[in-house]
Amino acid sequence: MKLTVLVQHYIRRCRPKAKEELNWFRQQPSLDATISVAALAINSCGKRFSHQYKIPRSAIPRALVKLLSARDQIERCRSFHDLHRMVERVLSPIRGIGELYVYDTALRIGAKLELLPKRVYLHRGTRVGALALGLNATKSSLAISQLPGELKSLAPHEVEDFLCIYKARLRTVVHGA
Repeated sequence: MKLTVLVQHYIRRCRPKAKEELNWFRQQPSLDATISVAALAINSCGKRFSHQYKIPRSAIPRALVKLLSARDQIERCRSFHDLHRMVERVLSPIRGIGELYVYDTALRIGAKLELLPKRVYLHRGTRVGALALGLNATKSSLAISQLPGELKSLAPHEVEDFLCIYKARLRTVVHGA
């Protein structure tokens, strides 16, 4: 399967749901409300996002308290990069909170603040996808210019989503296995 086909599949099947998800965070009545649902990893149906089920139950309420107490710092962020670093710094002491939770939480809060990534942030799942494409996955993020041409039609946060969703299939794209 060609990379172009996977990108088109993502655009048709995954992009609408991803846009709807970010819009739900944008439409929260306040920044505090957005921080709360983002920290609790709650979707528009009131359920925890499936890829965050494994986070220890005690970690999520601790993350919520830490993020709400950092509200002023969050509001002062002027870029997604600043927001991501600040969320990472605030949450790093909490056992069970990993890179994916930090990224997802920053992305959801960033949607409310109109701060989206300008780079592709890497975490466990996206690193697997990046490696499958032969990209340098040792960094914390990749510039759009480092990506194959087919992925440049996606926004950086969509590339992150794409690399994670299609990580298993990407190996066959490159290696023809």
